[in-house]
Amino acid sequence: MIDTQRKNIRHLPLPELEEYFVASGDKKFRAKQVYEWIWLKHARSFEDMTNLSKELRHTLAEQFSLPALTVNATQYSEDGTVKSRFKTFDGHLVEGVLIPTEDRKTACVSSQIGCSLSCKFCATGYMERKRNLTYDEIYDEVALINEQSEKTTGKKLSNIVFMGMGEPLLNYNNVLKAIERISAEDGMGMSPRRITVSTAGVAKMIRKLGDDKVRFKLAVSLHAANDKKRNEIMPINETNNIKELIDAINYYYRQTKNEVTFEYILFQNFNDSEADANELIKIYRQVPADLINIIEYNPIDAFKFSKPDEDTIQHFMQHLEAHKVNARLRRSRGKDIDAACGQLANKG
Repeated sequence: MIDTQRKNIRHLPLPELEEYFVASGDKKFRAKQVYEWIWLKHARSFEDMTNLSKELRHTLAEQFSLPALTVNATQYSEDGTVKSRFKTFDGHLVEGVLIPTEDRKTACVSSQIGCSLSCKFCATGYMERKRNLTYDEIYDEVALINEQSEKTTGKKLSNIVFMGMGEPLLNYNNVLKAIERISAEDGMGMSPRRITVSTAGVAKMIRKLGDDKVRFKLAVSLHAANDKKRNEIMPINETNNIKELIDAINYYYRQTKNEVTFEYILFQNFNDSEADANELIKIYRQVPADLINIIEYNPIDAFKFSKPDEDTIQHFMQHLEAHKVNARLRRSRGKDIDAACGQLANKG
C-alpha cells in the first residue's frame, strides 16, 4: 500500500535532513549518520541503523518511510548470468540482471515498470507501462545487484547499463538523479563513464542530455537503417525518424563531445543483408559514433522473426569491418533464464 502520510526519507537532501534534526532538538551530525545508512550502507529499514538509539529509530519510522526494493525471485543461468525480479513497495515487479564476465561485472537495470514504446522484438514492449521507477528504486536495483556480484563473483560491479525494462529517457529526471547518486562519493562512487544509458531514440531528450552536459555514455537502439523497416519494428520511429535522430545525436555531441554507440539486432531476412549493412554504414558516417554493437536476436513468443544463421552474421560483420566500421558482435548471455537482451517480461 502507498504511504501518503510519511515522506520518503531518501527524498530529503542532506541539508533538509540536517534542518529536521536541529528542529527536533537533536544533533546536526545525526543527519549524516542517517544519510550514510541510506546511501552508503544501503539500509532497508530504520532498524538497520544500529548506531542510532532505539528511540530515535522508532521516531524516524513513525515520521518517515523507507520504501526499499526487495528481491522477489532469483534465477541463475548456466553462463553465470543472474536475473532478479524485484518487488516495489506498492506491489509492482521489475527485473534486473547481473552479467559477469572475466573482466567486467555489469548490472543491467530497468527504469520503468513496463514500457510504452511497443518495440515488436522486445518482451517488455508487450507489457503495459505501470509507472516510472523513482531514483531511489533504481539505486536499490544497482545496490542489490552489486551485493549479488560480491556474493557470486567476489567482486563489485564495474559497469551499469540502463538496458532493462522501460525507456530511460521517458523517465529522464529519475534516471539522471539515480546516476548522480550512484556516482556520488557519498553514494556508490562509480565513474559516470562506466554507466551507459540506452534509448530507443527519443530525439528531444537526446538533445536535453546535450544541454545537461551529461558525462555518462549514450547508446542508441537503431535495429534498422531505414525509416520503412524501423517503423515496422519500432513505432517510436514514426515521430522520431532517422534524420531526427541523426540531428539530435550531432547536437548531443557538440554539447558533450561524447561519441554514441549504436545497437543493432540482426533479424533473419529483414535487416541482415549487405544492402542493410550499407545503409547502416551510411548512418555511422553521419554521426560521431565510437562503435556499433551487433546483437544476437533472442526470440520471444510474440515476435515472428528469428536469428540469422552464423554465416550471415559473420558476412554482415565482415562487410562492416571491410568499410572501416568499428563493430563488435555481442553474444547473448542468460538466454536459458529469459535474461538476455529483449527478454525481460516478469515471466513466472
